[in-house]
Amino acid sequence: MRRHRYAKIVATVGPATNTPDMLKALFLAGVDTFRLNFSHGVQADHAKVHAAIRALEAEVGRPIGILQDLQGPKIRVGTLRDGRLDLVAGERIRFVLEGAEGDRRAIPLHHSEIFAAVVPGQDLLIDDGRVRVRVTGVENAAIDAEVVTAGVITNRKGVNLPGTLLDLSPLTEKDRADLAFGLDLGVDWVALSFVQTPSDVLEARGLIGDRAGIMSKIEKPQALDRIDDIIRLSDAVMVARGDLGVEIPHEDVPGRQKELIRACRLAVKPVVVATQMLDSMVAAPAPTRAEASDVATAIYDGADAVMLSAESATGRYPIEAVAMMDRIIRSVEGHKLYRSIVAASEPGEEETPPHAVATATAVLADAIQARAIVAYTTSGTTAARVARKRPAVPILALTPSRSTSRRLSLLWGTHSVHSDDVDSYEEMTSEAARHARDEGFAKANDMIVAAAGIPFHTIGNTNNIRVIQV
Repeated sequence: MRRHRYAKIVATVGPATNTPDMLKALFLAGVDTFRLNFSHGVQADHAKVHAAIRALEAEVGRPIGILQDLQGPKIRVGTLRDGRLDLVAGERIRFVLEGAEGDRRAIPLHHSEIFAAVVPGQDLLIDDGRVRVRVTGVENAAIDAEVVTAGVITNRKGVNLPGTLLDLSPLTEKDRADLAFGLDLGVDWVALSFVQTPSDVLEARGLIGDRAGIMSKIEKPQALDRIDDIIRLSDAVMVARGDLGVEIPHEDVPGRQKELIRACRLAVKPVVVATQMLDSMVAAPAPTRAEASDVATAIYDGADAVMLSAESATGRYPIEAVAMMDRIIRSVEGHKLYRSIVAASEPGEEETPPHAVATATAVLADAIQARAIVAYTTSGTTAARVARKRPAVPILALTPSRSTSRRLSLLWGTHSVHSDDVDSYEEMTSEAARHARDEGFAKANDMIVAAAGIPFHTIGNTNNIRVIQV
């Protein structure tokens, strides 16, 4: 089952879509990777969804990726006396570390890390920035503040601290339990929330190892200060525009999105653009024009994948949302300006032999109008290096690793196939031709281009190109 597009679709599973029939319908509509959001639901429910996806994978005969998204630390106000506070601009309020009065002079904020980090003049954003207060004084167990933007605070609303680096692990006890559970299930990707520094990724790597790919969610401004190191240590990146858009000005988000996509392409790491892409389709059967343009922009920017959240998890039109995203992607990729725009945003080349060989493979395939590029890959690196060039020729990735084939369902332009390993040059040639025919990429006498590492079974050593007539 071949997708006739390059960019991939990630869809969140939730109450609206957690049955085997709905999962199959979503896959047939265009989903390449399913996201399990561990901020909601219980482990047993996620296990059922995981099993259903693996059963679907066996039924359709195609690798399907599963992304476990960890909740991460959530900073929230506590319980208020009357359930809410109506704040007006200019009034003075106080947050307290201990106690639970829940009034204007004792708003519970049971997070010691905040009290240790904030200084006068910094802002706290409450309820996704709907209420903004400015710190005027800090004590060991109290923070005085002035209301800048009026609004209502209700119980357990979230708090953001733009520009403040918190001494806080991205992995809570809940996350660690969920992570162990997910790894035992066999998830392909783990999305790491609240990444602030490279050490956060290293902490997760120590727990995950190579059992799953680490996808760092960029939702904190502090991460942008060390973004190159964070990308280098990660296996993929998610541009989590929801929280990021709360902590940086809205007008800066589009530019940051472009920067992150470009940096990930340079580093040969898949990048996913997420949050509110078709948000109106939670309740309506069609998106707004602005939302369609938003998805299109991510595709023109060269993103590997775009993601649906509430649209597919709790929305009334999950299948329609996936189908709409699929149509938008295919329309953009078929537009006469698409190739020139993507080529213009290509990052500079990394001057290493494997990257040069992969680039030459893509250029050669385009030049001879090959039907496909066949990338032999164990870890996925060879396919990723070719995809970095964003060739006009589809990539057929052959791998002996089932986990790699599933992870590659997130990679731009790549159709992954779990196949037997090859041991010789002749076998490489014949297997490339056979799979290109079987997967519908080529027919007799068509040309394909194969990229591999010689000697075989060597990870990350892309050093050989072969033109093959099927």
